[in-house]
Amino acid sequence: MTEIAPLMTSPAESSPFSPECGNPEILVIIPTYNESENISRVIEKVFTLYPAGLDILVIDDNSPDGTAAIVSELMAERPGLRLMKRSGKQGLGTAYLAGFRYALDNAYRFIIEMDADLSHDPEMIASLLGGMDSADLVIGSRYVNNTVNVVNWPLGRLVLSKLASVYTRMITGMPVFDPTSGFKCFRRAVLETLDLQRVNSQGYSFQIEMNFRVWKKGFVICEVPIVFTDRTVGRSKMTRKNIREAVWIVWWLKIKSIAGLL
Repeated sequence: MTEIAPLMTSPAESSPFSPECGNPEILVIIPTYNESENISRVIEKVFTLYPAGLDILVIDDNSPDGTAAIVSELMAERPGLRLMKRSGKQGLGTAYLAGFRYALDNAYRFIIEMDADLSHDPEMIASLLGGMDSADLVIGSRYVNNTVNVVNWPLGRLVLSKLASVYTRMITGMPVFDPTSGFKCFRRAVLETLDLQRVNSQGYSFQIEMNFRVWKKGFVICEVPIVFTDRTVGRSKMTRKNIREAVWIVWWLKIKSIAGLL
């Protein structure tokens, strides 16, 4: 069962992004599970940088560490903050899909994915939105133009991530340098066009699948460089299951595409 706090304001019909404008059309979706040590910091930093320019939707999978309670308390001070509470740990992919549906139901024009652990610098939200002038999906890329902008990752994880990006490009042909990045911005029309019910991947695979479906629909994708800094508190949610799924999902997508079954 899913609970969601009611909207306290309505998005505007149309207005360009501005940190000072009201009635935002931008929704930042932040999935959480056991992020009590980080969630207040990321929320406060986003709203400090963009005090009236966007809304935040936190989607919490019944975190036993009280993450949702922290968000609930902050809502009294932050009218642009929303909370969706889910009954249990259902995965990153389903969290984002729930957030996408919420964004579509509530007339947001730009929908941003963002991690809760501050590995994604909130200052780069402006760069993602700036890229929307000429694109339908903007990806915050750690590896754009074959650079590597990652801080505090062990070498093994960095090599694994980079190889996954190269592997994905080779198998799918998708011209994206960082297909597993979870920091990105969608134009509303993209999510309206995709059949979200067909998306069922999790973790890294979810990001790959969404990018592939957007690309196959003919939408314009661009990447903007970001610096990814590994979390300093809390635990990573990456599992071996996520890695295995990312290995085979590219073949599944390729075969589905060839067969016209995407």
